Amino acid sequence: MTKNRIFLSPPHMSGKEKEYIDEAFRSNWVAPLGPNVDAFEREISEYVGASDAVAVSSGTAAIHLALSLLEIGPGDKVFCSSLTFIASANPILYLGAEPIFIDSEPETWNMSPIALENALLERAINDDLPKAVIVVNLYGQSAKMNEILSICNRFDVPIIEDAAESLGSLYKGKCSGTFGKFGIFSFNGNKIITTSGGGMLVSDDTEALKKARFLATQARDPALHYQHSTIGFNYRMSNILAGIGRAQLEVLDNRVDRRREIYLRYFEELASIPGINFMPEMEGTISNRWLTALTIDKNEAGISSLDVITALAEENIEARPVWKPLHLQPVFNGYMFYSHKKEESIAEQIYNSGICLPSGSSMTESDIMRVVNRVKGVANVTV
Repeated sequence: MTKNRIFLSPPHMSGKEKEYIDEAFRSNWVAPLGPNVDAFEREISEYVGASDAVAVSSGTAAIHLALSLLEIGPGDKVFCSSLTFIASANPILYLGAEPIFIDSEPETWNMSPIALENALLERAINDDLPKAVIVVNLYGQSAKMNEILSICNRFDVPIIEDAAESLGSLYKGKCSGTFGKFGIFSFNGNKIITTSGGGMLVSDDTEALKKARFLATQARDPALHYQHSTIGFNYRMSNILAGIGRAQLEVLDNRVDRRREIYLRYFEELASIPGINFMPEMEGTISNRWLTALTIDKNEAGISSLDVITALAEENIEARPVWKPLHLQPVFNGYMFYSHKKEESIAEQIYNSGICLPSGSSMTESDIMRVVNRVKGVANVTV
């Protein structure tokens, strides 16, 4: 008999989503505007402590808008974390700009302040500074934002904080996504809360976000007829999806608590196995633990991350490698990469040994132990 599938990070509905959806249908607000959109923007901005927010069709769209607001264009350079999903960097190419990738560092797995500073110093000497830096908070863990902000401020380069994976996380008491000029969140189906598909752009620059709304609705001029003086995008979130998001936001803190509990159970059961090291949580931060991620040293453990992924798949359990660094992706072949230390790429080390375990907030204790027992089995640890 085939065992039930355990997914990596499936959607987890609260049960209240249908109330918001039904209200949208009763009022006939089913377009990419409406009361739920307005309320979801207000509620997100209040939750994270930003001045304003713009609900859009995806986190990728939010990054694209942020870059557009910074007037990124052909010939411009944009620094971007390398250890991340491709959506962090694709919008750079949409605008004809050039991505330059920055390595990770061991304590957070996120952008290395050492690599960032070296890259900016080199670019400053050549009078070729980037027009923006996209910093990603991987798997819910915030980057070293104080150090990164200090470095970028010294060179007067604005930050876009890609918090697609870190809604609900804290850095020194402040919400993830609120440290840069712009912050972005994702509500894709696998995120800690979902609208099925969607994203949010947040900022304290309310005038910039007014322009973002304008650009996201096809940049239609305020005229009776359909007139357009600039190129815009069809990026606004629908009122129906925003209703789902409002119900999800109400249970976000519970989802964070549950994912952290799941991480702790994995840690309790697996951390003592030689060669297994969990993604750190930097002092002064609280990660939402969107995904429980760890590395496996094959020499110490006698097994590789691929061995574990394969063994879990045989039990109908979904696990994944960590993101393949963008500087290794074929589509970005030839673009520059600055490493953490000379001839030492932390991103590549994490990629070569990293694995993400199932972490959905709807997991039961039985689900967790199915994963744990299979990992212990392949590692030849007594269950």
